[in-house]
This record gives sequence, C-alpha cells and structure tokens, in this order.
Amino acid sequence: MPEVRQTLITVATYNEMENLPELVEQIFRVVPDADLLVIDDNSPDGTGRWCDERSHQDERLRCLHREGKLGLGSAIIAGMEHAIDHGYRYVLNMDADFSHHPKHLPALIEGMDPEDGPAVDVMIGSRYVPGGGVEGWGLKRHVMSRGVNLYARWLLGLKPKDCSGAFRCYRTEVLRRLDFGAVKSRGYSFQEEILWHLKRLGARFGETPIVFVDRQRGASKINMKEAAAALRIIFALGLRNLFGR
Repeated sequence: MPEVRQTLITVATYNEMENLPELVEQIFRVVPDADLLVIDDNSPDGTGRWCDERSHQDERLRCLHREGKLGLGSAIIAGMEHAIDHGYRYVLNMDADFSHHPKHLPALIEGMDPEDGPAVDVMIGSRYVPGGGVEGWGLKRHVMSRGVNLYARWLLGLKPKDCSGAFRCYRTEVLRRLDFGAVKSRGYSFQEEILWHLKRLGARFGETPIVFVDRQRGASKINMKEAAAALRIIFALGLRNLFGR
C-alpha cells in the first residue's frame, strides 16, 4: 500500500515577497507535519525564486511555477490536482497575505474528521458563523461580501454561511470524483462554483470560525472586472441549478 500523506497546504502567489517568508515560518510552526505547495504565477518580485531557494533547506516546501497570471481558480485546481496525484488525504487552500492567519489551520484540519461529530468533505474557514469576523473593511466591502454570499446561496442552493471565502480544507477522495474540466471559473467566482459542483456530488460541508484580516502589505488582486465576471458566472450556474441541468 502506498503511503497516505495527511495534509497539503496550497498558497497561490503573485508578487508576495513581502509576505511569503514570514507566512511559511508561521505555517510550519503551527502545523509542522503538513507540506506546503506555493503556486507562483511568474512573480516579477522574486517570490518563486525565494521559494525554490527555501525548498532546498526544507523538503516540506515546494514551488509550482506557472508562466503568468492564469487566475486564482486555476491555481487552486493545480494545487488540488497535485494533492490527488501525490496521495494526500486533505488539501487546504489559503491566501498568501495573512488575511487567512495560520493560527486557524489546526481547526480546519481537525474539523474534517472530528472526534465528537460527523466527518465532512469541505471545512470552510467562515467569517459569518458565531466567533468569525472581519477586520479592516469599510462598510461598502462588508455590504458587497454579504450580498455576494446571499446571492450565491440563493441561486446555487448552498447551505454554508460563507460561500466566497478561500480559506478551506478539502478531502481529496471527493475531489478525485470531480471533473475539473467542467469548472468554468478562473477568478473569484471559483469559490462558489466549486462548492456547487461538490454539492452535486453529495459532499458534506462544515464551517469553523475565522477572523479575516484585510491585507496589510502588498497590493490587492481584486478588481471590478473580475467581480462582474463572478456575478455573471454565478447567475449562469443558478440557471443550471434552476432547470436541473
């Protein structure tokens, strides 16, 4: 029997040199038995180069280099496929800018197969369950986030309170059954779409509270064009949901 590795943490990067070295240290301090895959979209600031150099000192760290900015959704899929191909039990995705703090990692991983409750296939780090929250947002950002979540939950029939957050742990056994070619989103609507596809496969969802902290260093990758595209994709999926396709 091949060895079953436990957890692969994936982080998509583009110009995250200000954050990545400290993030790597904190991840391994909190979950020393996990492996870490950085998926770098040819960052001109040297993020990928630093990662390669650091990986020579620590076999838990690897870097997947891509040719350019190919989208957050495709980066997460690349991490999922890597976890499946290399025999990991779980794959956990998080952001590189400390908006997803490593201190929440143990709860996400332990929530997959808890001793005092049912196992789940996706454990979501949720801003919108008791104990969760957001720091550093203005009113407009709060309203937009809440609105997108309500929009997705209603159109796609999703139960989780936080459908748009990217801080999640997935069971690779369920991801193996997923047709990644059917996932259309490459930007921020990926988070809602992947939950919709997994729901159709009968996946079980759980949520654990996290506090999301707005980026302190570096530049945000969010733009209005991608936000509008996300709303269109969710609407199209909602029509498929409505007509049972």
